[in-house]
Order: sequence, then structure tokens, then C-alpha cells
Amino acid sequence: MSAIDLRGVSKQYGDVTALQDLSLTVEDGEVFGFLGPNGAGKSTTIDILLDHARPDTGQVRVLGMDAQDSTVAVRERTGVLPEAFGPLGEMTGRQHLDFAIEAKGTADDPDELLARVGLLEAGDRPVSAYSKGMSQRLMLAMAIAGSPELLILDEPTTGLDPNGARQMREIITAERERGATVFFSSHILEQVEAVCDRVGILAGGSIVTVDTIEGLREAAGTTGEIAISLERVSEELVAHVEALDGVSSATVSESTLRVSCTNRAKGGVVRACLAVDPAVTNIETSKASLEDLFAAYTGGN
Repeated sequence: MSAIDLRGVSKQYGDVTALQDLSLTVEDGEVFGFLGPNGAGKSTTIDILLDHARPDTGQVRVLGMDAQDSTVAVRERTGVLPEAFGPLGEMTGRQHLDFAIEAKGTADDPDELLARVGLLEAGDRPVSAYSKGMSQRLMLAMAIAGSPELLILDEPTTGLDPNGARQMREIITAERERGATVFFSSHILEQVEAVCDRVGILAGGSIVTVDTIEGLREAAGTTGEIAISLERVSEELVAHVEALDGVSSATVSESTLRVSCTNRAKGGVVRACLAVDPAVTNIETSKASLEDLFAAYTGGN
């Protein structure tokens, strides 16, 4: 069963087209990264999944249920970390969790949840004293209460320091290992790359592509870098490497040749260098980042 299945979903707000014939499937048990520029339609998609907004056309199924006909059942089995809402300042962190546990009718231990998100010592403080990152972690604890089948996380790493972001990634990984599906919308691309099984890129209200990150690299032909250290780098070698298919640039730093190229072109670059200097002293390679892929698929927007 697919955890999320959208078919031909469109949504118009006045003269603005938020979504246009959007079709997307998220498999049960995967961590799915949902990316797109501001205004691409990510928040509208999440609103439609939770029946906070209704599509003008199309079908929406969540956990095998119609998102409109079975709104309550979908929400009971879904944990949500929303972007636009935060905790209430007059309540403590533990009171927020007590409320979430009672609302979900579960037997979770609030201290255990606070500990999972690194807030155990701050549990009895009013959340008005919490930082943005602490509030974000509290909202995550509320989302995972009751071990939901589906987690919808809208910009979950916003406001988190590096330790908080790492903790967020660990929790997402643990939830996947538990069997939950995670739908993860974010602008922080390195966080998505670190935890997601597949990525969907949304632009102008439509899906541009869906694939694994490796699949996106292959299809986009985006460049990574290879750095080759030689005894000496001649101008002739640089010119020869630059002329190879798949190479976008070649520069020299001291005795290291740095080449931006597609993954397929890296072997040819290495062979060209070995033909000139068989005693190559070092080779380092890097792949195109998710940021590079995002720019390639959205035109840099």
C-alpha cells in the first residue's frame, strides 16, 4: 500500500495556480524529501493531505483512505510537525506533551519523549522561554507521540543548531526503522540528502522529477569534482581534459588538476592524466550535491 497517493491534483486560489495536475506516490515505510522553491506549492500539498484545504480536481489518498472522506481517521494515524504553528507560551513543554498524549489516546511517557528530543531538563519550563529550535523539537515530540504510521514534517530543521539538526535526523531514521513513513519538506538540502530514500522536486505547482538522489544525479548530468595530483600539470593536459565530453571546467592549483565533470566523465579524466604521468600521487572525487541537482531541475530558482 502507498502511504500517499495523489492523482491529478489541482488547486487554484483566485488567479494563482498553487498546484497543477500533481501526481505523486510515496511508498509505505520510506523517507520522502519534498523540495521546491518558495511558492512552488509544497505547503498547499501538505494542507490537502491533511484536508485543511480541498483540491479543485484530483484524488488524494493517505494511508489507503480518501483524505476528504476519512479526514479524522487520517489525522489519527498521522503525526504532523507544521511550519506555521508553534507551542503555546503559557504552557510548559510537559503540559504540551500531556495534551498531545491525551488527545491521541496513547500511553506514551512524556519524559521519554522529552528525552528523545533533548528537552528533558526543560520540560517544566514555560515554552515562552524556549528558543525557536527548542520549540521545534517540542513540536516533533508531539508529532511522534502515539507512534504514528505517517509523519508529515514541514521544514523540521528550521531554527535548529547543528546538534539539533543531527538529533532530528536520528529521530527520522529511527521512525523509519520503526516502520513509519516520513514525508519531509525542507529548504535545507543537506538535511534532505542525509535522510531521504527518494526526493520529489516541485516547481510551479507541478512535479518536475521524482527519484533517488543518485538517480537524479545520473539523469541531470550535473557535475561533481575530481582532483588529481601529478608531478606537473601542463597546459596541454589542461586543454585536453577540458575538451573531454562531460567536462565543464579544468583548473590548476599548484600541482593539482581540479576538474568539474559528470560522474561518467571521471574515468576519462583519470585515464588522460595517467597517460601523461603514470605516477599520479593522489585522486579525490566528489559528487554533485543535492543543491546542485535542485538548481539543475528548477533552473536555479
